[in-house]
Amino acid sequence: MTREIPTDSGKVALVTGASRGIGYGIAEALVARGDRVCITGRNEDALKEAVEKLGADRVIGVAGKAHDEAHQAVAVERTMEAFGRVDFLANNAGTNPVFGPIAELDLNVARKVFETNVISALGFAQQTWKAWQKENGGAIVNIASVAGLAPSPFIGAYGISKAAMVNLTIQLAAEMAPGVRVNAIAPAVVKTRFAAALYEGREEEAAAGYPLKRLGVPEDIGGAAAFLLSDQAGWITGQTLVVDGGLFLHAGVA
Repeated sequence: MTREIPTDSGKVALVTGASRGIGYGIAEALVARGDRVCITGRNEDALKEAVEKLGADRVIGVAGKAHDEAHQAVAVERTMEAFGRVDFLANNAGTNPVFGPIAELDLNVARKVFETNVISALGFAQQTWKAWQKENGGAIVNIASVAGLAPSPFIGAYGISKAAMVNLTIQLAAEMAPGVRVNAIAPAVVKTRFAAALYEGREEEAAAGYPLKRLGVPEDIGGAAAFLLSDQAGWITGQTLVVDGGLFLHAGVA
């Protein structure tokens, strides 16, 4: 079956942590509408496979660790070399290496979580700002989490980092306006390898608390990100869009 090639939008995006999961879903949505995309990820083989699936005629991959400043610079540089611009940034790269109460959390692990989930997002935002967006405008989407909006037992470090991502979003939105819009998406549980421990082997039970009676899929977040990275969202900045299958509807007083 021949892959249908969409009309070139003339726009370019950089999506971090996009060899699979939510990042791949975002890249897929952007490619489908005609954007050219650079995706990043730690595993070079997985990244190459994702590039081939998305279309090597429109997508490039740059392997590296998100928190590495040299990698951030190279990813933006390669995007500019390949496509001549970088209109959009989707900060999706993240980690959650520990489960347990934060009262017992190894502080070195906490530092790793913040380096990957927050500092890397700031670094990529600084790089795209300097390379293109400061003079030409654009938009940024940061992938936060509902864990950053409410207590999340056993993933507290992750939740704290995502709360920081929400605040990073509003700080960047204020400073980068009017040329660059910056928003965040806060998903509930999305069916990815990253979140597998939260639902694997008990998906029906995990989804029971959602009014829409299912967990999210990467395409749910990809569609939301594509909207926020479009002219249709041209009057939206500094906001966090909760994409949670209605989970927070249960947060009110019974």
